[in-house]
Amino acid sequence: MLHRDYITLKKIIEETDIAVQMLGETELNDFMENELLKRAISMTVINIGELVKNLTQDFREANSSIAWKDIAGFRDIAAHKYKTLDMKLVYNSVKIDIPELECNIKKILSSEV
Repeated sequence: MLHRDYITLKKIIEETDIAVQMLGETELNDFMENELLKRAISMTVINIGELVKNLTQDFREANSSIAWKDIAGFRDIAAHKYKTLDMKLVYNSVKIDIPELECNIKKILSSEV
């Protein structure tokens, strides 16, 4: 693994931690009513997607079990179509997908040691 990819993966983990911490135990209804939290979480999703785009193509291909393209695409939607963004998808992504992504990245990192 290139050093660049290693550093990027560490930054993705930082962002996933932030998203999970910000959301905490917030229920969907409370999330939907909290504009500040929705915007903060959306920005974190954008950050994660942008970091994914910085991973080398070789790395992404070597770890194709992770849906890198979908993550980057979700970033584009969150960044460019915020007003039409389905916040339930954002919520579910932070509750389900982001912890799974973090787990998968930690496995990759531990296999490199």
